[in-house]
Order: sequence, then structure tokens, then C-alpha cells
Amino acid sequence: MKIMRVTGLFGATLCVLLSGAVMAGDPEAGKIKASTCMGCHGIEGLTNAYPTYRVPRLGGQHAEYLVDAMQAYKEGRRQHPAMRANVANLSEQDKRDIAAWFASESGE
Repeated sequence: MKIMRVTGLFGATLCVLLSGAVMAGDPEAGKIKASTCMGCHGIEGLTNAYPTYRVPRLGGQHAEYLVDAMQAYKEGRRQHPAMRANVANLSEQDKRDIAAWFASESGE
């Protein structure tokens, strides 16, 4: 019985550690992959033409939030044609890398 608990605890710990490793993105790769994103999200005070709204700067945002947002645009849960087109062909790793780079940047 004790061996089963230890084995279960080891397995659960391993899963947690591996899930963190899988979710990590490479900020250096993300910097390259995010070059298209910067055309809108890197310009101070940029507003969209119609409907008019301020384009958010993404520097310093939480990586998990950014990955979730990109996935929502990809799946159509968030509506914005330009964003959906930009994320349509991103792999999971691409999204994690881009999110890691934006998260590593100052929001200033």
C-alpha cells in the first residue's frame, strides 16, 4: 500500500513538472515570430480604424493569458478578423514562444 502511494505521488509530481516544461516558451524564438504582431501591438497609442478602439500593448502581459487569447481568436471564440488570420497557422509552440517574449518585455 505504501509503495502505491509513493508511486502515485511520484507520478503526479512528474506530471506537474513535465506540464510546466511543455508550457514554457522560448522568448528569443518568440521575438522573431512576433515581428508581425509588432506592426500593431508595438506602436504606442495605435487605434483600430473601425470600430475605433485602442490596440493593446502586450509587453509585460502574462504568458498564459496571451496563449489563451491567441487560441480563442484561432477558434473564433474572440471575434477579430485580422487577429484570427494572424494566429490561424500558429502551432502551440509558436503561441507559447510569442507569449513568452511578450511576457518578458516591459509593459512600458
